Amino acid sequence: MPEGMDWGWDNARALIGIALIYGLCWLLSEKKKLFPWKIVLGATAMQFVFALLLFGVEPLRNLFLQANVVVDGLQEATRYGTNFVFGYVGNDQAASQLLGSSAPPLFFFQILPIIIVVAALSAMLWHWRILRWITNGFAFVFRRTMGLGGATSLAVSANVFMGMTEAPVLIRPYVKGMTRSELLIMMTAGFATIAGSVLVVYATFLRPTMGDAALPQLLAASFIAAPAAVAVALSMIPETTPTTERMQEPDFKYASTMDAFSTGATDGLKIVFNIATMLIAALALLWLVNAGLAIFPDVNGAPLSIERVLGWIFSPLMYMIGVPANEASLAGSLMGVKTVLTEFVAFIQLSEVPADGMDPRTRMITAHAICGFANFGSMAILIGGLSIVEPARRDDFLALAWRTLLAGTLATCLSGAVVAALPYALFAGA
Repeated sequence: MPEGMDWGWDNARALIGIALIYGLCWLLSEKKKLFPWKIVLGATAMQFVFALLLFGVEPLRNLFLQANVVVDGLQEATRYGTNFVFGYVGNDQAASQLLGSSAPPLFFFQILPIIIVVAALSAMLWHWRILRWITNGFAFVFRRTMGLGGATSLAVSANVFMGMTEAPVLIRPYVKGMTRSELLIMMTAGFATIAGSVLVVYATFLRPTMGDAALPQLLAASFIAAPAAVAVALSMIPETTPTTERMQEPDFKYASTMDAFSTGATDGLKIVFNIATMLIAALALLWLVNAGLAIFPDVNGAPLSIERVLGWIFSPLMYMIGVPANEASLAGSLMGVKTVLTEFVAFIQLSEVPADGMDPRTRMITAHAICGFANFGSMAILIGGLSIVEPARRDDFLALAWRTLLAGTLATCLSGAVVAALPYALFAGA
């Protein structure tokens, strides 16, 4: 760790940051007198328990590290398929011969296709009841510890493994009767976590700088952010409907293994094209904005850019969740890029920060904070997907959209604050 850096204060400041985030939620609450103190304290405790279990218990820690073996296998399997479909553009061999060993992979043909494979595999694991069993286990925890209805608890737990638009499909028949609090919980959970299909891609981005810890950290980020999503949502819109009057757990099924495989693969393809479309538009917009800012004089010896401006805006937030002052601007820039553009762009930019350009602890906190779908582009995707699931609630989805964006952002920041509050040595070898 760098000399002169007060890690004790950084850890303590993260705890203060958690309190300030929930203080902001109280200020924005629709019913301040019904602020759910017990749920907030319980969710915070659950987050710390998740973090300690996942990284402090050696068998679980080793199990998480073994997930890298799965990722390597998925990448090899995907490469086998892309080689057949795309030929020489499906691997680096031809590009390496032309450009040398440093040739970057072709993003659309070599990186994004793994999303199709993971989506198909996830659907089959759900049909075979393996993923359903795991999801129901987490749903049981959320029901017992936070008093959620069956349908809501399933949606929250499913978001840890699936996407923000896929998880609500599991409870399609129940969305129509959900309370506003339950809708906000479901939407916030979607924004505070990431789908397993893209998680593998993000871990691939970060592996050169974070090593084998990249995938376990991102997996843990979704686990840790899920209770925060519930607590933040209920802080903003406290629940007033008794548990017995809320929707109970549904049972979503595929017709067969082939139905799960084909549906999952098709959904994965939709995600690939959506990501490609959003990246083209987002990166083009980023270039245009930076080109416009280039006409202004330099500030502090460097040209203006959207990344620097966003860094100034978001640096106080990153500082309060435990990032050292000298790196808050860089971390804030990535948080801003994630919010204004997409988390995909933010992860790409984080992966481009050299190993010596950011302290490992700061990189870990930042990875947790940007590990979610809370951005402007995802708002349209979420509302569009939910409107297809339940058209009758479209007005409610629209009314909750901006609140969901803020709640999802705060939930991922709480995930970053939790890991920042704990000793770095606990995570360093993960």
